[in-house]
Amino acid sequence: MNYLSIFEKNKETSLLGRYITLKNIEPILGKHFAKNEIQVIGNSVLEKSIYSYQVGKGNFKILLWSQMHGNESTTTKALFDLFNFLDSDVEEVKKWKEKFSFYFIPMLNPDGAELYIRENANQVDLNRDFIKLSQPESQLLMSVFNDFEPDFCFNLHDQRTIFGVENTGQPATVSFLAPSFNEIRDVNDNRLQAMNLISCINEELQIHIPGQIGRFDDSFNRNCVGDTFQQLGVPTVLFEAGHFPHDYQREETRKYVFIALLKSFQALYENDIVNNKIDDYLKIPQNNPCFFDIVYRNVKINYDNSIFITNFAVQFREEIIENQLVFNAYISHVGDLKGFFGHSEYDVQDDVYQDENDNLPKINEKANFTIGKHIKFVNGLLKN
Repeated sequence: MNYLSIFEKNKETSLLGRYITLKNIEPILGKHFAKNEIQVIGNSVLEKSIYSYQVGKGNFKILLWSQMHGNESTTTKALFDLFNFLDSDVEEVKKWKEKFSFYFIPMLNPDGAELYIRENANQVDLNRDFIKLSQPESQLLMSVFNDFEPDFCFNLHDQRTIFGVENTGQPATVSFLAPSFNEIRDVNDNRLQAMNLISCINEELQIHIPGQIGRFDDSFNRNCVGDTFQQLGVPTVLFEAGHFPHDYQREETRKYVFIALLKSFQALYENDIVNNKIDDYLKIPQNNPCFFDIVYRNVKINYDNSIFITNFAVQFREEIIENQLVFNAYISHVGDLKGFFGHSEYDVQDDVYQDENDNLPKINEKANFTIGKHIKFVNGLLKN
């Protein structure tokens, strides 16, 4: 399969950027109503509709859900790209629909999506609610799991730009996890199936983004949905869509999530996950929080009758302003940055830092400053 070509043909161009809400996806879902594949399966805390999209008539059942965290929309975009592909009449799709029954929940947390927050409207992290099941959204997912009785689950998320591939200096553009089902992180048949599938995905993605695939921490947490479903005997794979260089809207990353999904289904179709690939899985480097959005090195500070050289870093905060997502840069670290990287870096070569306050970078201040007499940075970025 030519995954890149399939993506270009099926990309849902009406879904762009990071701020994806129910208002964005409902018109697209409307294209499928005539096929009776779209249903409202429940409601959020604020009574927003939660939709499912079901396709295929096979015996092997696959459950996928996205935007459990409202501000994690990359995998939602990739799902709609996938929906377009599943609407086509290419041979692979016909075969998949014969073998698989797909059950998609493209936006589990529409309230959080609207507010652009991780939690739901009750400020509960749904991915920490699978012991209490206190929220309507987590109750709904558990109910679907019990009724649908999937053979495989895909738990689709985004991760922050802070994550890199161990200490390589490469961003973790996509990361994966076969969740643990107990405290000592044993590997049983269900977890092994998830590991084997991730190994297959990794082989394909290394062709496209070599060195940019990470393995997420596998500490057991029974509050999490993936750990719960794994404990209940269903192989579950966690996807974490991360940063690709200069891709803060995650339009590149969505492509690699799409490819990972297609590779998953093809591997499951070909039964290419029966071998023991634990070693291949464990060779995937772990995620490491080793990145800042912007790093400034060798900065001269003239403050309180002292002159010294330091480094500092900036992190973007994603803020909704007038219904638009804005990336605002704030200083997040000052001092030693050994072992840390920036998605953008500036070596100012001992030139002097100046700002409108007291000429000292401070944590949580907006990143507006001057280096030397003429080099101006606005919102963390060099102003031409």
